[in-house]
Amino acid sequence: MSLLNRDGVNIYYEVHGDSNNPTILLSHGYSATSAMWRSQVAALQDQYQVIVWDMRGHGSSSSPEDGALYSEALTVDDMAALLDKVSVEKAVIGGLSLGGYMTLAFHATYPKRCDALMLFDTGPGYKSDKGREAWNKTAELRARSFERDGLEALGDGEEVRIAQHKSAAGLALSARGMLAQINDRVIQSLPNIQVSTLVLVGDQDEPFLIPTDYMSGKIPNTTKVVIEKAGHASNIDQPEAFNQALKLFLASL
Repeated sequence: MSLLNRDGVNIYYEVHGDSNNPTILLSHGYSATSAMWRSQVAALQDQYQVIVWDMRGHGSSSSPEDGALYSEALTVDDMAALLDKVSVEKAVIGGLSLGGYMTLAFHATYPKRCDALMLFDTGPGYKSDKGREAWNKTAELRARSFERDGLEALGDGEEVRIAQHKSAAGLALSARGMLAQINDRVIQSLPNIQVSTLVLVGDQDEPFLIPTDYMSGKIPNTTKVVIEKAGHASNIDQPEAFNQALKLFLASL
């Protein structure tokens, strides 16, 4: 087990492949873990160095009791610290759902550390306070469900069914500090993204079809892919089609 100590918070991570190859950092969705990327690691590790990790409050990473230790800014800095740990200055940064949003947040903070972006079944947040408030109410409901029902509140999504967590409290605090959004910084940053960007979505992932189109229209250099017969966990629902899309995009860089 590899752990990165971030001021007393241990971040679990795995590194697969040769360090001499280009590096890819993949971030999971809310209430999932690094285990969701098994198929992608297997498909990419011969040609790339692939880093996967568990966010704070998730999987084998620490679940601190202080809610102030969960935030977008801390998550982005965890990602930068992981690159530092493996002595990599730049990488292809990718993620699904919350991991995709954090990928955009990482670029907004560390644009020079991004070789390219890969955004899967995700959205860029909200420009309007009203939209953000509605999203944050949903995040609060997720937090309360974990406090009330424990890990039984995980649900039956493919990406969370294979996840193993230590703390429902950590997931509740993650919802309030990391899933909830505080401003429109990320969505406003889209036109400033200069690196090549893959924007991918499952055709059955209805909540993220419009956000996918929006990002494709706002980010200057995008490749849009729709995976047929796939829902929110498109990488698990259709791994062969998903991996092929990744390989084609990565080969174009």
